[in-house]
Amino acid sequence: MTDVLTQSFRFADPRDLSDLRTYVTRAKSIDDGAIRLQAAGQVLAAYVCVLRPRILGEATPTILGLRTMALAEQAQADVTVTLASVLDRLARSSAVDVDLPIPPSTVSESWAGVGAPRSGWEAQGPVSDAELKAAAEAGIAEVAGVVPAMAGAAVVNSARAAVWSRSLPGREGIPAGAAFAAFALGFLGDGEQQLFRNGRWFRLSGPRGHVLVRTGAGLGFQNQG
Repeated sequence: MTDVLTQSFRFADPRDLSDLRTYVTRAKSIDDGAIRLQAAGQVLAAYVCVLRPRILGEATPTILGLRTMALAEQAQADVTVTLASVLDRLARSSAVDVDLPIPPSTVSESWAGVGAPRSGWEAQGPVSDAELKAAAEAGIAEVAGVVPAMAGAAVVNSARAAVWSRSLPGREGIPAGAAFAAFALGFLGDGEQQLFRNGRWFRLSGPRGHVLVRTGAGLGFQNQG
């Protein structure tokens, strides 16, 4: 994704820039990868990847985090850059800054071409934050318990795939990884998330952001964006 017409994003509120810093920091602690910044009009959508298959045939679902923020000016951009490059620019901003320069170097990530449906979502009811937090913490503890010290990447990936591809208790079809994503990205509080479904896609939406889940055969499908 390299269609960039905007050289920097100007936010409507400096607090949004601070919120983006927190979001990017959390995402980088999960997976030191990339972020897709997609601006259309006065809305910026920031996508990060929390979980994805690492090898062909792996059971890990593709799970993305999404936060949207208001921009002060019209912008058009669709670029995927490293989380580190965005954090570097955010680290230089002050509490009153509202501008984020777009890093000049882009990266290629297979998950960035995955477009979740924009319409056709069917409401599935609420899911409490407490339920999601409990599932996330249980999964984190399970992964930690089965992965030995100094384990190789293959062992770690296998353990994560087994735990996070499993359905949430009492909610068949929704991977536990969705709870992990909401918890790790700081989307949970003391309320609830609204669950939606569109075919093989699930979406958890709350005041702090969205978790998008593509179940099934990894990244081998068409962009639906």
